[in-house]
Amino acid sequence: MVDYFKEEWSALSTEAEISTYSPVGGIVEHHVMIRITDTKCDAAEQFQRIETTIQLLQKYLQDVVLVWMRFFVSDAVNQLGFIHPSNHLSAVSIVQQPPLDGTKVAVWLYFVNKAQLKKDDQCTIMEHSLYRHLYHTQIHSRETDVAEQTKAVFEKYIQLLSAKGCTLEKHCQRTWVFVQGVDTQYAGMVVARRELFAREGLTRDTHFIASTGIEGKYIYPETHVLLDAYAVQGLEPEQIRYLYASTHLNPTSQYGVTFERGTAIQYGERRHIFISGTASINNQGEIEHPMELLKQSDRMFSNIRSLLAEADADMNDVMHLIIYLRDISDYDTIAAYMQHHYPQIPKVIVWAPVCRPGWLVEAECMAIKEISDERFGVF
Repeated sequence: MVDYFKEEWSALSTEAEISTYSPVGGIVEHHVMIRITDTKCDAAEQFQRIETTIQLLQKYLQDVVLVWMRFFVSDAVNQLGFIHPSNHLSAVSIVQQPPLDGTKVAVWLYFVNKAQLKKDDQCTIMEHSLYRHLYHTQIHSRETDVAEQTKAVFEKYIQLLSAKGCTLEKHCQRTWVFVQGVDTQYAGMVVARRELFAREGLTRDTHFIASTGIEGKYIYPETHVLLDAYAVQGLEPEQIRYLYASTHLNPTSQYGVTFERGTAIQYGERRHIFISGTASINNQGEIEHPMELLKQSDRMFSNIRSLLAEADADMNDVMHLIIYLRDISDYDTIAAYMQHHYPQIPKVIVWAPVCRPGWLVEAECMAIKEISDERFGVF
């Protein structure tokens, strides 16, 4: 059962939307979205207020470990100095995807209790049972073009996984691929990724990886491709199931793209469900409702609900939502839509064009469902 609540710090002009999965006697997980409510203060002040709020939140949640942080920023090159990744054992991701509420920064946090955390060789490792959870962030390259950067980024990730006794094919469960200039550069990334995946045994006949491929910039203007990734060591193949929702969506391989629509990971006492970036698409691979934002939003969430249902879950199990908009002028419309349909789920709405210009909006989410399977160790 997921519980939702909100905390506000009026002196800081910040608020946190919090989701909590707390089974009796089990490991507790929290997802949090923190936002600034005062758009008048400058960048330095906004980042300081976010950092103070994170510290207060850790005390408020009690006995938790901060595992993951993603900063959605409005100007990565100039704002990097306000973020201090070395101060945290947690994995820290920074991507220029401006929050559309008029602020300069929002942050997504993931907390777990009863966990041990360490940082080693560009990897944040979380351990608390049979499994090791590996978080790699900010993998980038400064090669000449998008295809070479894609190859270099995934080659580096493969090497980092290998150093931990892992492989891309067996252990990686989720990626985020941020592409600067997605309208023109996405195709080059797709081709290079497909070729590298085939070499690593990731094909339409085996499986791919849940992923979001979306507009995003890094701190170096020449970086076209930026990768964040999550892997799990200790899973059996039977614990992993891929989601298709074939009544609503088509296999991505039909149009040459190599990612899974969703992935469900079964632990002994819970199921983690990762839904990739999902838009208004039908099971023929066609855009539904061109130029109609609200109808695209309805279809997008219909697709997400279908993927969740395949994993025996629904929107009441969702821990967080990230909403990507192509047109910044659509913010008020989408904010009102989300408030009407999904007011409690922690969320952030950012500017980030989707990989096809015709898609006006895309969303991704993660859910947790209380489903037991005694064959496997607990989370």
